Amino acid sequence: MGDFILEVRDVSKIFPGVRALDQVSLRIRKGEIHALVGENGAGKSTLMKILNGNYKKDAGSIYIDGKEAEIRCPDDARRFGISIIFQELNLVPHLSVAENIFMGRLRREGKKLIDWKQVYQRAGALMERIGYPIDTRTAVEKLSVAQKQMVEIAKAISYSNTKLILMDEPSATLTNRECEKLFEVIRSLKEQGISVIYISHKLEEIAELCEWVTILRDGKIIDTGAVSDFTKDDMISKMIGREISDKFPARSSKPGDKEILRVEGLSRHGVISDISFSLREGEVLGFAGLVGAGRTEIARAVIGMDYTDMGEIYVEGKRARIRSPKDALRSGIAYLSEDRKQEGLVLKAPVKWNISMANMSRILSVGMVNEKKDEAIADEMIDKILIKTPSREQYAMNLSGGNQQKIVVAKWLNTDAKIFIFDEPTRGIDVGAKYEIYVLINELVQEGKSVILISSELPEVLEMCDRVLVINKGKLAAELTGENMNAQSVMGYAI
Repeated sequence: MGDFILEVRDVSKIFPGVRALDQVSLRIRKGEIHALVGENGAGKSTLMKILNGNYKKDAGSIYIDGKEAEIRCPDDARRFGISIIFQELNLVPHLSVAENIFMGRLRREGKKLIDWKQVYQRAGALMERIGYPIDTRTAVEKLSVAQKQMVEIAKAISYSNTKLILMDEPSATLTNRECEKLFEVIRSLKEQGISVIYISHKLEEIAELCEWVTILRDGKIIDTGAVSDFTKDDMISKMIGREISDKFPARSSKPGDKEILRVEGLSRHGVISDISFSLREGEVLGFAGLVGAGRTEIARAVIGMDYTDMGEIYVEGKRARIRSPKDALRSGIAYLSEDRKQEGLVLKAPVKWNISMANMSRILSVGMVNEKKDEAIADEMIDKILIKTPSREQYAMNLSGGNQQKIVVAKWLNTDAKIFIFDEPTRGIDVGAKYEIYVLINELVQEGKSVILISSELPEVLEMCDRVLVINKGKLAAELTGENMNAQSVMGYAI
């Protein structure tokens, strides 16, 4: 494979109250696809941000092609041939594909004007190079998530010296077919001599795509070696420091007979059509289907986030007029959005504020925030659902994805909601945090609350739910129970 293009030697990083990295060492060869795995909060993203110059290391050294490199900002990283593709794609929606690829470099050196014909041609050549031809005049906002991902890759290799690309959860929102195309592109990068550090919680992907794996836990390297030397269970146990005999906790309760929610004829032209279903007390009802099938759109319509053309909603037998999420909460319905960072949290606010924001009346005294009440509620929730945070004052943005998700759950548990709609609750979080979310869902229904679980993870839907509704192109394709609730049936109705 040749010499190491990157060597990380004993790198450490400390945030207030947290040792994010503890003497981490890592080596990457030319043309290597190297997986970096670990629970949320293990230090993966921190290491990537140090390599990209977003964070400054507190100790240790970084070597590029055998020479020590000081990476103080993203421009330094690019000069050393390092590019990063974040989980939240870094593109400007209203600009074209070509403009995004060459952002800040549209004008060639020595030229006063932009040669747009040349810009589009160069961008087109880059898209061809990764085997994904596209009209580079197209505005990014018109592209699918998979297409945007490819634009990010083209942008990464648009620098002539690119030798290493860091990819953080690149497949999190892609369909299986789109993932296959992504893997083809990554393998083509390998053939061109470009190395990839690939972060993913999907261990099946690691086995299929990567040659080498490094496992992080609590900021330390636990193990590293050829992917073929590890089974999936090996990786899981090293990631979380314990064995997980069962991925899904057993339920100790069954749904009651009482109907808690009924939706009749919910429709929105061109989006969802004639959706009717019911939800019982203490039930977990699954929404399955392909990405874009309309599952999230149904949830958003139920809580009044999106308008509807027709349809009725009944809560405990009474018609509910829901025109906004605030109306939904008054009716006892809480929605945990799939986009926790944009719609579920205020990232630049403390954990305690995020927990309290959905039910401010609990912490107000004579119109003023009662700090003691606020702190007591935050501490109760942090303990109840095991949020790993140095303190209640820590900003949500500084916590791992799994702990951010727990804050969103805590926020809605702090209300009087009876119905919880979980939209992709385990997307982008590790196996240990997933298990804890499952336990929380089971505890909710054991208390008599009801849950709608929307998930693209088929095993999650089949193992956690009492019934499954399959959504296809905005319509209810099937309701599955008992023996009919299996992967073949779900996919048969979903496609």
